[in-house]
Amino acid sequence: MSSVIKPYQDSDKSKKEQVSAMFDTISQEYDGLNRMITFGIDSSWRKKVINLIAATKPNKVLDVASGTGDLAIMTAQKTSAEEIIGADISDGMLQVGVQKIQKLGLTNRIKMQWADSENLPFEDDYFDVVSVAFGVRNFENLDKGLLEIKRVLKKGGLFIVLETSVPTFPIIKQLYLLHSNFLLPFFGKLFSKDAKAYRYLSQSAKNFPYGKDFNNILSKNGFIEVVNKPQTLGVATIYTGKK
Repeated sequence: MSSVIKPYQDSDKSKKEQVSAMFDTISQEYDGLNRMITFGIDSSWRKKVINLIAATKPNKVLDVASGTGDLAIMTAQKTSAEEIIGADISDGMLQVGVQKIQKLGLTNRIKMQWADSENLPFEDDYFDVVSVAFGVRNFENLDKGLLEIKRVLKKGGLFIVLETSVPTFPIIKQLYLLHSNFLLPFFGKLFSKDAKAYRYLSQSAKNFPYGKDFNNILSKNGFIEVVNKPQTLGVATIYTGKK
């Protein structure tokens, strides 16, 4: 990435501060608008992530940039993990997640916790699995965040990332760019309190390294057995690696 993309380019606050404030602002509408913008396909991607997590039979799972807790909730429903933590820097998103967890009766399985991806308040070699869904592109310092994740992950533990990517097939790529450049900002402006938030989400998605480029970043930060699996003609990718 040639320059740091922030939600509010006219602000002198750090990317981390801006991302936190942005998600606080859109937290109440995020789930519904996200389903609409992705046509609900994001749920199928998360199910694939959960299948990979469940296959490891984890006991302790950390979901970084957990937002409103969708992946943490699915982890509780589909695995027997005794400790599941959803970590995020947005109090607004965490509050929505807590409400969802309470309604589902999962408060004894999931803890939603404020935590910075670059300074995680957990012991070394603690988690069997660490997941991040649509969150790594919001890290202020990507390398630092990845190294922190590796630190808290047990040796041999699974790191799994679900993130947007740009399709390589020309026709699909044009449709993706049409959706990203026009439809996403349009719906964000129409239904959101913060149109700049969805403009940022669009720009950050297009500019974040994907495929082999992100594989290389994971490998550079010490993860092994790194694999990427494009989803839905390449509009998203699931990455896996181990410590």
